[in-house]
Amino acid sequence: MTDYDIYGTSSHTADELVRLAGSLLGLVFTERDSDYRGLYHRADSSDAEIEIQPNTIPGDDGEDDLYATEHPLAEVLLLTTTPAPDPAMRAQLLAIEGVVHLKHQAW
Repeated sequence: MTDYDIYGTSSHTADELVRLAGSLLGLVFTERDSDYRGLYHRADSSDAEIEIQPNTIPGDDGEDDLYATEHPLAEVLLLTTTPAPDPAMRAQLLAIEGVVHLKHQAW
């Protein structure tokens, strides 16, 4: 099974959240560029993949679209993918002021 979670914040920029989450989880994020998602940051550990990105992504018509359309107030998203639920990581991420859990999906 794979667990996928989305967290969001309007209290921090993507760069600020990279510093906070990286320090808290002991991970190093690298900046990446995607035609679909724009600039985002990614960190991998032995049991998790974590990505941080703005909720606004480049649109096909030259105007920005929302990555998480169901959460328009979240300016920055933190996406986690783990092989199983990770309540310890969830608690650590929710300890960051202004970060809220938006969505959970398991498949």
